[in-house]
Amino acid sequence: MNARNAARLAAAGMVVALVACAHPAPPPVPAPRSADGSLYKRLGGYDAIAAVTDNFMTRIHGDTAIMVFFAGLSDSAMKHIRQEVVDQLCAASGGPCFYAGKSMKEAHMTLDITEDAFSRFIGHFQAALIAFAVPSREQNELVGALLSMKADVVKKRAP
Repeated sequence: MNARNAARLAAAGMVVALVACAHPAPPPVPAPRSADGSLYKRLGGYDAIAAVTDNFMTRIHGDTAIMVFFAGLSDSAMKHIRQEVVDQLCAASGGPCFYAGKSMKEAHMTLDITEDAFSRFIGHFQAALIAFAVPSREQNELVGALLSMKADVVKKRAP
C-alpha cells in the first residue's frame, strides 16, 4: 500500500472521531489490488466493514477521552458520521463506495487532540478488528494507515 492510499484509508478511521458532516473532497484513489484481491475483498466487503465500524462506534461511545470530541452532536449526526466511516473505509480499501468528507488535516485543524486520545482511538479500532477476527495482515494494513495520519490529527504532543 503506497503512502497516498494509506493516508486515504487512515482518514476513514479518523473521521469517526472528529467529523460531523461531509464536505466536498477530491475523489479517493482506489486501493491497490494484490494477487489475492483488494483489501476490501480481504476484509469481507461492505457488510464486514459496516459491522467493524458499528463495533468501533460502540467502543468509542464508552470512552470519555474520545467522546469529548463528539460533545453536543445529535444521534442523527452520529449516524451520519458512522456512514461516512463505512463509506470511506469501503472506498479506500478498493470497494465500490465514495467518500466526500473532509481531509483529516482539515477535519482536525481546530481540535486539540492529544497523543493519548489518538492512542486510545487506535486501541478501540484495533479491538474492533480483533472482535471480528480480522486477519493480522489486514489489521496491520489498517492500523498502519491510521498511524500514518498522526501528524494530521494530533495537535497536543506529550511533554
